[in-house]
Parts: sequence; C-alpha cells; structure tokens
Amino acid sequence: MSNNIGGIDRTLRIVVGAALIVPTLIGMLPAWGWIGAIPLITGLLSWCPAYTLLGLNTCPCNNEE
Repeated sequence: MSNNIGGIDRTLRIVVGAALIVPTLIGMLPAWGWIGAIPLITGLLSWCPAYTLLGLNTCPCNNEE
C-alpha cells in the first residue's frame, strides 16, 4: 500500500471530508454527510483504493515513469 495521493489532492480530501462531517455532527446536514469519512480517511492515509484500480497516482514521491 504505497502512497498514491499527492499534496494538493490530499489537502482537498481532508478539507472536503471535514467540511461534510462537522456540519453532520452539529445537525446541519442529514446522515448523508457521513460520506465525508471517505475523502477524510483516504486523505489522512495518502492512499486511495479507487486510484489503485484506475492506475492513477498524484503523488510525486513515487511516480515510476
């Protein structure tokens, strides 16, 4: 499980995930806001299983080209 998410992508995932979860916690969004856990977790881990399946990699640290 090597990193496949780069810096900007990672930051955006964490911000979007938190932006969905926090309003859900305080009752501003319905239960669907918990979908923000997916970008939050993938951003924190710097690894996205969908990117692996699609062969994508935004991390400059290990581009094998």
